[in-house]
Order: sequence, then structure tokens, then C-alpha cells
Amino acid sequence: MATTWDFSGRTVLVTGVGRSGQIGHAVAQAFGRAGASIVAVDRNAVAVAQRVREFEAEGIAARPAAGDLSEADVAALAVETALKHFGQLDAVVNVAGGLTTYGPVGQSGAAEFDREIAINLKTAYLMSRAAVRALAASRGNIVNFASVAYYRPAGQLAVYSAAKAGVAALTQSMAVELWPQGIRINAVAPSMVRTPENVAAAGASAHYVEMHQILDAVLFLAGESSGGITGHILPVTNGVL
Repeated sequence: MATTWDFSGRTVLVTGVGRSGQIGHAVAQAFGRAGASIVAVDRNAVAVAQRVREFEAEGIAARPAAGDLSEADVAALAVETALKHFGQLDAVVNVAGGLTTYGPVGQSGAAEFDREIAINLKTAYLMSRAAVRALAASRGNIVNFASVAYYRPAGQLAVYSAAKAGVAALTQSMAVELWPQGIRINAVAPSMVRTPENVAAAGASAHYVEMHQILDAVLFLAGESSGGITGHILPVTNGVL
């Protein structure tokens, strides 16, 4: 990252951390390297435990929380992990999600729709809801992951676009509701990020956002420099939007 961030003394919970080299992993690592204690959340217990061991080898204080975040008790467990091990929760970054349904809307079914909404919107809702009391105590904040598809819906992506539009609406509604409690809520809306999985699928020459650009946007929104900003959906697209 080009910018130096300092999150010393803060606890940050990041979801979707299990896969090495993907966005959740990079976000959690960036906060840890900036001095934060990390609660790393993922549905894959083995993978998230491995990520935590890697963080600890770097000197980052980290704890895992594993389970399916579309279930309310898993989100509650993640918050409890932060409070038990670090005594506070200062920020939640809802990275968990992804694109699983691509194709004509007429060829998609209810199961595909339910899955896309669950992994992108429901996880962000349940995790945010579970964290409200702890974040009010710390006057903390939430950073969600929307998508450029919110601004520029494309054919073949109707279900994904709807899910990410839901994340944006959730962000803005909660921002209005929770500002009086001292909680800020914003979102980044990236186009395709250069990750090993995306390069394997789309090739090296596709139009990418670089990982460091995403990290700077997320850490900015979670940090004191954006203290007056809430309800904002920040496009990070390298000229796509």
C-alpha cells in the first residue's frame, strides 16, 4: 500500500478470510500489519485457522471464528470472539460473498437466487446486526463490499447485481439509523480485482483493480480520516465507472 495506516489498539473483524490471496485474506492481513488485532471469519474452519497461524507468524494478534455467516448464531459467535479475546470491537469488514450465478435470468432458478442473496446480502446483514452493540460501545464502523454492478448492472448478472444493490441499500439505511449511536457504515464498490482466481478465470490482460487500491479504500473508510463519512458507496474501478 502507498499509504501508511495505524490501527494500533483496535480490533477489526473481517469476514471471508479463508482463501489465501483473495480479498478477505488481504484485508485482514492489511489491518493486522497496520497494528490491529484481527478476528478472521470464514465458513471453512481449516482454512481460516491456517490464515490465523500465518498472521500470528507475522506477529499479528488474531483469532479465528468459523461457520456459515448466513446463520445468525455464527455472526454472534464472531462478535463474542472479539470481545472475549480482545475486549472490544472497533470495525467490521464484510468481505464474504461472491459471484456464483452468471447467465440469462430466465435460466436461473430460485435456488441460485437464494444462494446469491444469502452469501452477499444476508451475511452482511446478520454480521452487521450482531455487531451493533459492540460497535456502539467503541463508536466503531462497518465497511461492506458492494460492487460496480450496483452502479452499472450488466446482462447475465441480474441476480448478483440485485444482491449487491441490496448491500448498498442496507449500508445507506443502517448509516442513517445508527449514526446517532456513533456508528459509521460505508461500502466499497469495486470492479474486478486482480486475484489469482480472477486471473485464472479472466486472463492477465483483463481490466483489473489492484489489490492495494482496494486495501487503501477499505482502510480509509474504517479509519479516522473518514470520520465524517457515512452511508457512502465508494466506487473503486480504475476507470470502469
